[in-house]
Amino acid sequence: MSTNILTKTPTLPEVQQCELPVTGMTCAACANRIEKVLNRQSGIENATVNFATARATVTYNPHQTDVQQIAQTVEDAGYGVILPKTAQQESNTPSLPSSLTDDEEVESEIEKAHTAEYNDTLRRFIVAAVLSVPVLILAMSHGLIDFPGMNGVQLLLTVPVVLYSGAGFYKSAWAAFRHRSADMNTLIAVGTGTAFAYSTLATLFPDLFTSAAHATGKHTSEHSIPVYFEAASVIIALVLLGRLLEARAKGRTNEAIRKLMGLQARTARILRNGQEMDVPIAEVQVGDTVFVRPGEKIAVDGVILEGTSAVDESMLTGESLPVEKQPGDSVFGATINTTGAFRFRANKVGKDTALAQIVRLVKEAQGSKAPIARLADVISGIFTPAILIIAVITFVAWYILGPVESRLTLALVNFVSVLIIACPCALGLATPTAILVGTGKGAENGILIKGGAALEQAHRIQTVVLDKTGTITQGKPALTDIVSAGETTEEELLRLIASAERGSEHPLGEAIVRAAQERGTLLSYPTHFQAFAGHGIEATVDGKSVLLGNAKWMQERGIPMEALLASAEPFARVGKTPMFATIEGVPAGVVAVADPIKPHSREAIATLKDLGIEVVMLTGDNQYTAEAIATQVGVDHVLAEVLPAEKSAEIRRLQAAGKVVAMVGDGINDAPALAQADVGIAIGTGTDVAIEASDITLIRGDLREVATAIALSQATIRTVQQNLFWAFIYNIVGIPLAAGLLYPWTGWLLSPIIASIAMSLSSVSVVTNSLRLRGFYPPRKAKEV
Repeated sequence: MSTNILTKTPTLPEVQQCELPVTGMTCAACANRIEKVLNRQSGIENATVNFATARATVTYNPHQTDVQQIAQTVEDAGYGVILPKTAQQESNTPSLPSSLTDDEEVESEIEKAHTAEYNDTLRRFIVAAVLSVPVLILAMSHGLIDFPGMNGVQLLLTVPVVLYSGAGFYKSAWAAFRHRSADMNTLIAVGTGTAFAYSTLATLFPDLFTSAAHATGKHTSEHSIPVYFEAASVIIALVLLGRLLEARAKGRTNEAIRKLMGLQARTARILRNGQEMDVPIAEVQVGDTVFVRPGEKIAVDGVILEGTSAVDESMLTGESLPVEKQPGDSVFGATINTTGAFRFRANKVGKDTALAQIVRLVKEAQGSKAPIARLADVISGIFTPAILIIAVITFVAWYILGPVESRLTLALVNFVSVLIIACPCALGLATPTAILVGTGKGAENGILIKGGAALEQAHRIQTVVLDKTGTITQGKPALTDIVSAGETTEEELLRLIASAERGSEHPLGEAIVRAAQERGTLLSYPTHFQAFAGHGIEATVDGKSVLLGNAKWMQERGIPMEALLASAEPFARVGKTPMFATIEGVPAGVVAVADPIKPHSREAIATLKDLGIEVVMLTGDNQYTAEAIATQVGVDHVLAEVLPAEKSAEIRRLQAAGKVVAMVGDGINDAPALAQADVGIAIGTGTDVAIEASDITLIRGDLREVATAIALSQATIRTVQQNLFWAFIYNIVGIPLAAGLLYPWTGWLLSPIIASIAMSLSSVSVVTNSLRLRGFYPPRKAKEV
């Protein structure tokens, strides 16, 4: 969910997406109503509203509507909208790219609106609480306090509570009625309104209610009429208290976003018009030269032009040691320069910086809906109308079947109790609050989860497929051995194959070129170069035809390999990758390249096994090398000599066996396999296009976070299931009890006041249960705690 109000959908350039912070929502039914209203509007292709984050995400056709019209539609439905300044100034094309500064301005406005709403609710609660206490004392005195005009005193005390403290319920209920819908406010408004209206009429026109004077359950004097002012006033006070507690708890769920935004630098020192000047971060443009002094935060992403330093990149990579930087190296916004001074050219600003992408993805995840939420959404949509029907049936049944002398009182009490206890808030909060906290906790651990669907699917993972290079290993191979054959010397063999590899971008080829340069070998430029993915290269160097590749490819080309294979076997047994070379079609030798294993790979794989997950290594390397690496890190199942185009087929084969498969790779070379897997996990620094290509991105490049992501998913979905269970059980038990179904056998009736307490506590308990996820520890850390 991007706070950039206008971001184009990649697959449909003519379609745009906007995110609108919405104020005034009080329950899940509010969100459902806004969704329906928006989806009925011309030009809107899809609209979703998240109650927990109070945001609407709308995909629309800019030729038919714009942000201003969408916001007006929400406001016409009775809610408020907070628009970024760019949208207020120009509805379709903002003049400047969105940045975290824009995000922070929006978040600041949201926070102000939330604070104002909270303070207003607090004032209304205080008035309701102060005036409800004496009403409750008079009503619960059971005849100990009785004087002429006592009902009139209760009326005078209750009027401000209903007209001021409860005004929001009635306004929202009326707005819902005008849109032919009903929500939580409808239940509260009808329940308290009925109790207040009945009590007011009984006080002002007592002769109309003489038959109720002897109603059981109300101990009154012979001159008084039973009234229920305490039900109306105390219920309003308790519901307001519940909203205060809920708002405070929900305010703690979004700390991850605030922490991420707080990492950004506020200003940047740039060179403009020949002068150095400090400008706000939002004014930095691509191409600007930015100066960084020791101890300063780097403003935006870029490439160093001059100077050297060490940069603390722990916010991106999780590595505690600073990274040495020199001209040509990349630097990222929000990282911290520790020692030297340097200047760099800005190449990513605003919404394109690594930090902005991370914030955007976290927001998208927090605002998305998991498939498990669909059941709650469907039920919430029909819940309120169903409860209104049940309440009416309850009233009619008690009025017909109840004792003649007390049937009106019993019918009224049970009618109000059903309406109050059945508030669907807990049901609506069950899923989004858990996802909100879970994805935020993931961001704190360097795990970007793309949405609720990915989070839910991850908890089902049975098999994790790991790419070898760059995932299990460091992805920076080094040349370790050279064995020449025939008349070619080792020096000449290295010169020829390194010259051939100058045209290659493959990591193994780069290792060979780097080794030759380190030895001072003078290289030539190939006059012909062709790479064969998953096989090797063919090049012409100094007029000689050079082939370098794997054994399978050489055999397919008819090269006699017996002697070379014997030389290569010792290398493969210890995890090195042998590459075979021919000069003019004649076997010339073998070179071995090793890719060091990452320090935590073995621990990460062991942790996955502890979670009961099968681990498979998938690589294009030969079987010997693959098995050697697998043995070192503890992988039991190896799929070797798999071409890039065949990796997705291997994923499909595992899925066909009924397994839920996660693929872990670099997000680029493994893109088809990542897309095919049930959950694609990209491992890297978080600055690559892998962020967009995967379901989950591990920005720290630490393989242990695969287990953390799965464990976090399991904990989050377990919390959602707990929330839904208690929300359903609460209503399944509470509604029949409130309706008085147990009264014939037990004599139990539920007071409307108790019903309101239970209703408020149910919502607070769901949010509080979700907040327990903030104490989640990664599996490896859990063992240490």
